[in-house]
Amino acid sequence: MHQNALMARNFTQRVNAPRRHANLTVCLDLLERAKQRRINLSRLLERELTNELQRYEARDWLAANKEAIDAYNVQIEKRGVFSRGLRRF
Repeated sequence: MHQNALMARNFTQRVNAPRRHANLTVCLDLLERAKQRRINLSRLLERELTNELQRYEARDWLAANKEAIDAYNVQIEKRGVFSRGLRRF
């Protein structure tokens, strides 16, 4: 699934999720500028926090699967891909 579609689906699923108040400290000028532009800070934080968590989870997944990925790449180098004889390009 495309990254943006996945993010949109995850965000949509959380729209009605339970919420909790959180106290944050934000630089005053940034807060004022965001307020002038009517930026929803809660939604912005959720979106960016989702992005950051996805980056961490992707990094963790790659680390956890590095050995299998490396082994697969060695096999591909030795034998080629399974469809090598089927390609017409």
